[in-house]
Amino acid sequence: MSKAILSRIKPRHCPKGTGFLPPRINNLVLDVIRILKTQQQWQDSLDSRFAESQVVVSDVAHFVIDRVHNAELGLKFFDWALTRPFSPSLNGVAYSSLLKLLARFRVFSEIQLVLENMKVQDLKPTHEALSTVIRAYGESGLVDEALQLFQTMRELHNCFPSVLATNSLLNGLVQNGKVDIARQLYDKMLETDDGAGAVVDNYSTFIVVKGLCNLGNVEEGRRLIKYRWGKGCVPHVVFYNVIIDGHCKKGDLEGATRVLKELKLKGFLPTLETYGALVNGFCKAGEFEAVDQLLIEMAERGLNVNVQVFNNIIDCEYKHGLVTKAAETMRRMAEMGCEPDITTYNTLINFSCRGGRTAEAEELIERAKERGLLPNKFSYTPLMHAYCKQGDYVKASNVLFKIAETGDKPDLVSYGAFIHGIVVAGEIDVALMVREKMVEKGVFPDAQIYNVLMSGLCKKGRFPAAKLLLSEMLDRNVQPDAYVYATLVDGFIRNNELDEAKNLFEVVIGKGIDPGIVGYNAMIKGFCKFGKMTDALTFLNKMKSGHHAPDEYTYSTVIDGYVKLHDLNSALKIFGQMMKQKFKPNVVTYTSLINGFCKKADMSRAEKVFRGMQSFNLEANVVTYTTIIGGFFKDGKPEKAASIFELMLMNNCVPNDATFHNLISGLTNSTNNPVLIEENESKENPRSLILDFFAMMISDGWSPLIAAYNSVIVCLCKHGMVDTAKLLQTKMLSKGFLMDSVCFTALLHGLCQKGKSKEWRNIISCDLNKIELQTAVKYSLTLDKYLYQGRLSDASVILQALVEDSKFSDQADEDLDVLVS
Repeated sequence: MSKAILSRIKPRHCPKGTGFLPPRINNLVLDVIRILKTQQQWQDSLDSRFAESQVVVSDVAHFVIDRVHNAELGLKFFDWALTRPFSPSLNGVAYSSLLKLLARFRVFSEIQLVLENMKVQDLKPTHEALSTVIRAYGESGLVDEALQLFQTMRELHNCFPSVLATNSLLNGLVQNGKVDIARQLYDKMLETDDGAGAVVDNYSTFIVVKGLCNLGNVEEGRRLIKYRWGKGCVPHVVFYNVIIDGHCKKGDLEGATRVLKELKLKGFLPTLETYGALVNGFCKAGEFEAVDQLLIEMAERGLNVNVQVFNNIIDCEYKHGLVTKAAETMRRMAEMGCEPDITTYNTLINFSCRGGRTAEAEELIERAKERGLLPNKFSYTPLMHAYCKQGDYVKASNVLFKIAETGDKPDLVSYGAFIHGIVVAGEIDVALMVREKMVEKGVFPDAQIYNVLMSGLCKKGRFPAAKLLLSEMLDRNVQPDAYVYATLVDGFIRNNELDEAKNLFEVVIGKGIDPGIVGYNAMIKGFCKFGKMTDALTFLNKMKSGHHAPDEYTYSTVIDGYVKLHDLNSALKIFGQMMKQKFKPNVVTYTSLINGFCKKADMSRAEKVFRGMQSFNLEANVVTYTTIIGGFFKDGKPEKAASIFELMLMNNCVPNDATFHNLISGLTNSTNNPVLIEENESKENPRSLILDFFAMMISDGWSPLIAAYNSVIVCLCKHGMVDTAKLLQTKMLSKGFLMDSVCFTALLHGLCQKGKSKEWRNIISCDLNKIELQTAVKYSLTLDKYLYQGRLSDASVILQALVEDSKFSDQADEDLDVLVS
């Protein structure tokens, strides 16, 4: 071997205090540790052993502490050593050994006391001890304490902690969202690093890059990698994975794909984590064809798709409404021999619960148990929510007990989910009772639970009770967060106390609390409610100066405020600003504008906005449809109103009382409209079903009100909304209108369409006489033309049979009269 190579081989470095000890000292240290572990009267035994050895305690204290491997015994020995008479005081090395021991066992309360004692005695902890403590603090998330010690080390030793300690601190800062501080520290350390890796290494750079990507500063992360390349840092595939993940989280799939190509060009092989990040990104964007291609590429590279990747795909497919595709993914998962885990089942349970299919969710939980999987609180929480929505609080509370049976004691998350579900269902008093029960169980509400309760009380108009909850919250030393303050601001506004809301908002700002976008939006909503648009715009500007970009809700609120003041020019100006800022207007925005144009009877522009909404793939809600239907009726265009109503039903949007009011009043006021008087003979532009039925009934002598109600019920039944039709028929009954032949026909058609032609008698009663039944047949045949192109429907067959039955009944009555006479 050459001398040049031999000269580069360095002897192993033995840290101070861990090398070999002279046999006499080594035996003494071992005996001390044995005495501490085994003897009750250990103090006397230690006195005897040290007297026998003629060794001063302070000379070997650090050796004992370094080797005891038990924090309680180490502290016990240290306290004993401190009180030895006629023995020199323990030095900084002994204290440092104790610091290292306490750090390894995370005894942070004692660490603080030891550091304070050392400061009083002017003892300096060793570099190794401080590095060990900083590392422990960092790994435990105590980043403020770690930072303080970091500065102490710089002052005492004029150097940085070990690389392991530094990385622990950097990682803790990033995990706590303090990326800016992590970057500043990293840059400071780079200034003194000579490339030997004594201060920063590959992992240090990776931590900072990951932090930047978490903040969305992906390009800055890439620049850092480029800058550090070769300077004691050779980035590998893990660096690329975090950059790809950062692009995906931002929704920049093109950037993620570009980095994947770069990764391959640099000679790296994509890992399971690489593909996992890409799959997750494309799933969230709904680009499932690209996901399929990635899965094929993974298979070609011999990478087995794990259950976590499949779980992400299935979850996103459900969120995008691709139920069939999610089922296909489940089948593919089974074919590849990938066993579902409890997260897989939790995804399925969550989807079932969102659809209100609680029985299906319960069955999935049982199937998970049969597979040997243990359901957890994430399995039961969606079920608890679903039962709350259904108003079944007994079952919801039973699910809460099941969470306890899993071994997970119901915690803040479980109670919070239960309370949230109850409040959403409008049962605020039940929610308050649950809060009392959880306190009895030793689980105290946090700011989030208080916020949910206060929000529920404010929405019920019980603002004084919400203020009492705030007092209780402060008494329990739970500090309100920005969301709580936003709820209170909203509560004042609901209670028509705008000045109080404004005062509270100013107090929040004065305390240095950032009200956040939610707080600003609450104030802006309040000003708009009271028509104070100048103040609303002032707060909009304050919001921007507070580094909060207005969102769709902000703009929509301001637009609605101007619409209520009939200032459509200003509303359109704000709408233009919204579009310029590249915010996608939501259904509320469009509905506000439509409402404004309807109030000005400018239906051509109202319709234009409505169509523009559809071009953005935004589905109108019940308020949108109701508004424009009412507008067209007031404008004397019942055919347009009817067309919108048909579109509403085709899109499965269930009408509400306001919709029915607009339809009934609109139809009854349109009896003299030329559209209804003229014969419907046009084949190119046939009249809608609702107008045809209404015109037919008016022509047959029905009252306009009954004709209007029945025409709406006919349309509802045509589109399968039988339950809604029955509710409207109940309203007719409450107004004194009995079930007539047309209403009966419509409901019968609706039931037959749902496959209930055999059990219709159990759902609706038939008290019609022969003439009424014949009228029913007439209208049923008209309905057949719309629904079955003139073919005879099951409903028409049933009605004809009922007519025949009535004939036999009449004949029997006549025969009976003959016999009696």
